[in-house]
Amino acid sequence: MIIVYALLAALCNALNVVTQHAASISGPKRTTGWGFVVYLLHNSLWLAGWVALAGAFVFQALALSSGQLSVVQPLLVTELVFALVLRRAWLRQSIRPVTWWAAAATCIALGAFLVTAEPQGGHPVPDSRAWVTVSAATVGATALLALLGTRGAPPRRAALLATATAILWALVAVFIKTTTETLSMFGVAGMFTHWPLYALAASGLAAEFLQQATLHVGPLSVSQPLLVIVDPIVSIWLSVLIFGEYFTANGRQLALGSLAFAVLCAAVVVLTRTAPATLSAEPVPQAAS
Repeated sequence: MIIVYALLAALCNALNVVTQHAASISGPKRTTGWGFVVYLLHNSLWLAGWVALAGAFVFQALALSSGQLSVVQPLLVTELVFALVLRRAWLRQSIRPVTWWAAAATCIALGAFLVTAEPQGGHPVPDSRAWVTVSAATVGATALLALLGTRGAPPRRAALLATATAILWALVAVFIKTTTETLSMFGVAGMFTHWPLYALAASGLAAEFLQQATLHVGPLSVSQPLLVIVDPIVSIWLSVLIFGEYFTANGRQLALGSLAFAVLCAAVVVLTRTAPATLSAEPVPQAAS
């Protein structure tokens, strides 16, 4: 069920992106400003996107409540595959064969990583020293990269901000897992008297702000691969340091798992760089792709 919940979270994320984009481009051509906002608020498709986003959060929380961070976060990469299927089946976009091959390689490499590396173990309540050390390191790295991303050429800024955003989203996943544990221990009322809920809210808002900045400063072909790849890498690091998760002790299996993860990263880069550059329903010329 952990895997099912994680895949449902990825599917909901893909639905959120596609539905809200479809709603935004279907509006009246001359509608701008507050008129466009009012149009979106009355658009059932756009509102369905928010429902999908809420579903993604719920399913991710369900997966993290009893699953390892090092399992759940890599599975969320399948959002790209679900989005690709939706773009072809719903938006009728022309998808290049190399993109489909990259999507297949992403799924195969992801499965190989989980089977061979065997992420396991962990404890639900980290000690205070681990929290302070890791939180300071991740927040410090995020702040530094975000500061560096305020200057330079658009591709450089997009790369730095995307990396900062992905690091912060990994920390958000940690807070989601900790908040679910607080909920199970103290109930709904007790959850509001403990810090994880407020850390989740603050980090989630900051991550969303950074992501919007990332998507505006530079090309998506630079930012999207980093947003997708850096998150599971940092999540695995956090899962080991904070929750004490570990991998197989078999050296051969661990090497195969590392190789599979490297193939996964390469496949994600190819998928994001060869997919249509926009969500327009019109076929995308090969050169533009």
